Amino acid sequence: MARPATPAILGEDGKYRCPWPGTDPLYLAYHDTDWGVPEFDDRALFEKLVLDGFQAGLSWITILRKRDNFRRAFDGFEAEKIVRYGPEKIDALLNDAGIIRSRAKIEAAVSSARVYLDIMEGQGFSNYLWGFLDGRPIQNQFRTTAEVPTETPLAQTIARDLKKRGFKFCGPVIVYAFMEAVGMVNDHLTGCFRHAECAELAKTR
Repeated sequence: MARPATPAILGEDGKYRCPWPGTDPLYLAYHDTDWGVPEFDDRALFEKLVLDGFQAGLSWITILRKRDNFRRAFDGFEAEKIVRYGPEKIDALLNDAGIIRSRAKIEAAVSSARVYLDIMEGQGFSNYLWGFLDGRPIQNQFRTTAEVPTETPLAQTIARDLKKRGFKFCGPVIVYAFMEAVGMVNDHLTGCFRHAECAELAKTR
């Protein structure tokens, strides 16, 4: 089913925004300060990719509401600690009501941490991911939600390479959502006040 062609909508504060945050204060804050900002920190990129994996089959707002719990449960997403998780730690995570209690996704986070550390020993995780774009965010010019893709050939390429290296829960749809969130692509609608701001951040970073 095609998505509705919804343009940016006017908020109560007089600013036009992408329609997907609705009126949820947490979602609005995420849209206004986080989503689409170019991220180059290795650990932060790893955290976001793992969380996007946990999102599979769920909505992002579900993960966002639990993000602080995830950070606590997964030791701030320090991969050096996650790779040492054994059966007792995994069982504890499965009993943690503050996160998504999926054994497959929890075990995937552990195995993905090993891959992350391997990449860090080489070129670095940020350099690896941004290398697919020559370090430059893609500035899209979408006017309505119907124009925004759920995946792209580039996302398919990155997903394929991540999977080859051993990452889990990183299909092209998840990877494209990740790319949007960390500013690898600027998918704020052109009518949204954040489109120009994120484009400017891309220049300065």
